[in-house]
Amino acid sequence: MRSPALTKRDLQRFRERLYKWIFGVLALASLVFLVGIILTLFIESLPIFLHSGLAHLLFGMEWYPTHEPPDFGMWPLIFASVFVTLGAMVVCVPIGVGSALYIHEIASERQRAFLKPLVEILAGIPSIVYGFFGMVIVAPFLQRSLGIPVGLCAFTASLVLGIMATPTICSLAEDAVSFVPRSFREASLALGANRWQTLTRVIVPAAGSGISTAIILGMSRAVGETMTVLMVAGGAAVIPKSLFDPVRPMTSTIAAEMGEAVMGSLHFSALFAIGLILFLMTLVFNILAEIISRRYRLKLGLGR
Repeated sequence: MRSPALTKRDLQRFRERLYKWIFGVLALASLVFLVGIILTLFIESLPIFLHSGLAHLLFGMEWYPTHEPPDFGMWPLIFASVFVTLGAMVVCVPIGVGSALYIHEIASERQRAFLKPLVEILAGIPSIVYGFFGMVIVAPFLQRSLGIPVGLCAFTASLVLGIMATPTICSLAEDAVSFVPRSFREASLALGANRWQTLTRVIVPAAGSGISTAIILGMSRAVGETMTVLMVAGGAAVIPKSLFDPVRPMTSTIAAEMGEAVMGSLHFSALFAIGLILFLMTLVFNILAEIISRRYRLKLGLGR
């Protein structure tokens, strides 16, 4: 007859195996879903690659899916996505990183207790709310203030996307700064450095990898955003000559035209090809963020 202690130990081992099996199945399911998404995108986009060729799809200058014959040049869409994303980075990187440094290094405890939850709330606001705000308030204001023909343009899209990505960068960068050991600050101040020198020459370099990861993840959110750019970018599938011209990024093209594309047509396949390109772009961004984050963790491990 087994002792009660042994029976309890066996029950604990059984629970551990059960939990391990459950979490293993969940992890495998996420991998299966990812592979399924990749295969679906590739299979559905294959007809347009065979029809038009990779070079024409990526670097073609005209997107006319309803023309006879149709033209599926994606370069204006790709250029618009990169153009708007870079503009958003100009807005959100200095504001997001600066806010993170202020919250963690300069703000008082009372200010930090108010600002940190506020940033988290801003990060959770749905993107369509930002898009509606940009379309109703920001675009008319910019049109009147700058005297431009239309307020729905690449500049408005970059500005709204930058505002939307700022909380993400701020939250992640603040977490990265919080991992810098307190001894670094104390050593810098003990050597005679002032607060600004400690911040710029000690804390920021020490948290550089984490801040870079935050910027890359913020860029991933900006390049993959749909509703905001659909509402404020203007929707013109042309190469913009300036920041104040309407554009149509890849995400807004999929959202605007998927409901009109005939299933199985070349237009339908071209939209899946846009989705495949977007998936690869965001995958590269996330891989870079993981590589930088891993190197950061290794540095911390070696530092200990």
